[in-house]
Amino acid sequence: MKTISHFFYDKFILSGMSVSMAEYLNLALLLVGLLILLVLIDFLTRKIIVVTFNKFSEKTNTKFDNILVKNKAPRNIAHIIPVIIADRLMDDIFIHFTDVGNMAEKGLDVFGVVLTLWIVRSLLNTFKDYFKTLPRLKDKPIDSYIQVFMIFAWVVGFMFSFVIITNTQIYAFLTTLGAASAVIILVFKDTIMGFVASIQVATNDMVRIGDWITFDKFGADGDVIEINLATVKVQNFDKTITTIPTYALISDSFKNWRGMSDSGGRRIKRALILKQESVKYLNNEDIENLKKIQLLTPYLERRQKDIIAYNERNLIDKNLLINGKNLTNMGVFRKYMETYVENHSAINEEMTIMVRQLAPSSQGIPIEIYAFSKDKDWKNYEYIMADIFDHLVASVSYFELQLFELPSNTTFHNQL
Repeated sequence: MKTISHFFYDKFILSGMSVSMAEYLNLALLLVGLLILLVLIDFLTRKIIVVTFNKFSEKTNTKFDNILVKNKAPRNIAHIIPVIIADRLMDDIFIHFTDVGNMAEKGLDVFGVVLTLWIVRSLLNTFKDYFKTLPRLKDKPIDSYIQVFMIFAWVVGFMFSFVIITNTQIYAFLTTLGAASAVIILVFKDTIMGFVASIQVATNDMVRIGDWITFDKFGADGDVIEINLATVKVQNFDKTITTIPTYALISDSFKNWRGMSDSGGRRIKRALILKQESVKYLNNEDIENLKKIQLLTPYLERRQKDIIAYNERNLIDKNLLINGKNLTNMGVFRKYMETYVENHSAINEEMTIMVRQLAPSSQGIPIEIYAFSKDKDWKNYEYIMADIFDHLVASVSYFELQLFELPSNTTFHNQL
């Protein structure tokens, strides 16, 4: 190779050219020749490795090698050979310019470090994409772990590049780095907090990809689509994307609906507000009319017998309805609501079903339904709840009850 490195130089000297000019022209021609050689070798190597790997991946059943090709790992690996050849030829190319050659070698070594980081990044991205295809890992924060490894790789790469450029020993650099740790912690505070948070989130299984979460502080209400080192991305139900700092998941309060999704139903918790002035005792005629409602017939017949027997046994004067035991239209309506919900085909009868009276307020008396729908899909859930309350709102008048609502313009107009 030394013969080649002096070939052009000797020709220029024999032609009468000055030594300095011959050295510069010799360097220029050698650099051009080296560049052409490296481009050709890189092209051929890349073609051979990529084509070979593509054919190999087509014959295998695993997805890993296909993802490896997708993330350009074989292509990045192919660049190693030209870099090795260039490193071997540096001394011969810069034979007359030792100082410049040393700088070029350092630059080539730094490029080798960067190329190694590219290869590592391709491999890590491949592992990330592959792990996401595995059912048991689909809901895990793979992005966070991959980012941690990538940050570690970049830090190591920076350290080696610094050592190469400054000609310092690695232990001396680490000593200096330890002294500057306070500054490093301050600069990478969010990254460190995100790293710690992502570990706690994964360890405690607080959030998974695909979970529906509600985070009022950040206006997030939707499905988690990505968990990485710094942020958690939530796709809201209006298809907007909300980005939440990862460490906020352990420092602030949020609601995860996974428990509902994993359970046998979705909770229905809604009330009708009755006017207090419409509540009354039921006389025999009222009870006989309500017996025509099939869902109430068995209940009313049983309760009427029990009440008559109690009042007769205790010699209750029934000239006034307030004396003794009596049925009220609100109590019977509450029983009707409960029976109707229990018999509704879309309600999960194995979970809690309750109709309860809440504390009266200035607006009236709330009668609340607490139950769970079998179907947890949002659209179907809303339809089920609306279907139940459509029926109940329309049935209130059969019990001579009235629903509370604030007066409107038409209310005053009708009164006038």
